[in-house]
Amino acid sequence: MLHARRPPSVYSQEDPLSFATRPPEAETDLERRVRLQREADAKRISDIIDEELKIDKRNYERSKQDVRLLLLGQAESGKSTLQKQFQLMYSPDSLDQERSSWRTVVYFNIARSVKRILEVLESHGDMFDEDASDRIENPYDSTTSKRTLEERIHQDIIEDSPPQAPRPYPSPLVTETQKLIATLRLRLSPLVAAESTLADRLSGGVRVSGSGKGGVYVRHGWQTRSVPRNTPSTALRTRGSSVTNHALPSPITDGGININIAEVVEEVGRILDASKEDVKALWRSDVVQMMIKRRRLRLEEWAEFFIGDIDRVAARDYVPSTDDILHARIQTMGVSEHLFEVPLHGKSVTWHLYDVGGARGQRHSWVPYFDEANAIIFVAPISAFDQYLEEDPRTNRIDDSLQLFTAICSNQLLKNIHLVLFLNKTDVLQNKLASGVRVSKYITSYGNRPNDYESVVNYFRAHFLQVHRKNNEKKRVLYSHLTNVVDIKTTRSIIANVRDSIFRDYLKSAALV
Repeated sequence: MLHARRPPSVYSQEDPLSFATRPPEAETDLERRVRLQREADAKRISDIIDEELKIDKRNYERSKQDVRLLLLGQAESGKSTLQKQFQLMYSPDSLDQERSSWRTVVYFNIARSVKRILEVLESHGDMFDEDASDRIENPYDSTTSKRTLEERIHQDIIEDSPPQAPRPYPSPLVTETQKLIATLRLRLSPLVAAESTLADRLSGGVRVSGSGKGGVYVRHGWQTRSVPRNTPSTALRTRGSSVTNHALPSPITDGGININIAEVVEEVGRILDASKEDVKALWRSDVVQMMIKRRRLRLEEWAEFFIGDIDRVAARDYVPSTDDILHARIQTMGVSEHLFEVPLHGKSVTWHLYDVGGARGQRHSWVPYFDEANAIIFVAPISAFDQYLEEDPRTNRIDDSLQLFTAICSNQLLKNIHLVLFLNKTDVLQNKLASGVRVSKYITSYGNRPNDYESVVNYFRAHFLQVHRKNNEKKRVLYSHLTNVVDIKTTRSIIANVRDSIFRDYLKSAALV
């Protein structure tokens, strides 16, 4: 039998990795030491990366047992206030660490309210008209009901007399009122000027277009920028009398952090202390109270809370109380993650609470958080029946909340998620109804139903429940609550109920019950 000679292989039998790492044949001692050092450094870095990957994997496995809760709803619905209530309940020390930073926000809220009052007085100077002060707009006038929604929104809020009506000469009383307001405007000018300075310090220069309130938004972590460097602050994980005309310090920044914020806040505190009697005089003036009563001057619900207690807030040693922090308002931008350790059967479970910006331009940021969410609290401010979106003045805020809730209930990614509904700001709703504001003027479908609290609440709740029923193929339970999230006692009880209901679903999904 003939055996042909096998040709030599074109492939080497040598390990290519060994060949690549083989030291050069003519390597010197110095080159060898350098090479070995580089190899040792590379191995050390590789070992560090491997260890970090192991830690990340362990953390990920543990985090799969965590609870992830999303706070969703339109802007100014009360989500951030609810987040503060969670913080107060499960991490009170962190709220204490932030306490001094809220002084800046309280001062900003007061300065903005004073500025708003003076702007409205200036733009509607004929409110000093003696006859105008005696006339009250009739919300049931037949001509009003025929106007389009847009015309009603943009109409002059004091244009309630025939255009041909002659304008009477001002009475001496009116002249005195005008003099008082003019004097107060001059004396309060330093406080009004401080509003923009505080806005810059809080927002870090961030402005969002389309906001009718000046577009002031804060980035998450603003608390750190609003306190001196030596003041501890909680960490957030994120996925913007006589009055002297004080000149406020110019901003000095270091790595994006205002290093003179404490100086600015102290200066505004001095201005507020010097201005407090003028603020009280403006607030108590007959013309301002008449405009508020007749809804020709609309202020945020927190305005009266702070201005009505101006002596305490303007004190030089002022430190915000917990109620102050809950009432203080600043619009947030983006998504922030807050971590809480919540007790469960003798051990603790980590809750990841995501506070998500609710302005229309920020709602796209919600979607990435849907995949791993265990529960959603949807916050709907039912007091907003007479308000319209800043971004779209044609859209009623109740209608916008219903549209948002419909999108949440119908989203396929969220079909199995625990769902909680907060019909919020019930205290503001009660005050509006008590003052005579008619729901049917703004929500035409309300018709001739009684304009009392129970009827209005039942009407709005029925609409949200109907949205849930129409988008509930899997028979998911909806837990609904009437809330006033600035009330500590009642909100604490509601949070405890929400916690228990979320844990029940959590344990079922973990096959523990």
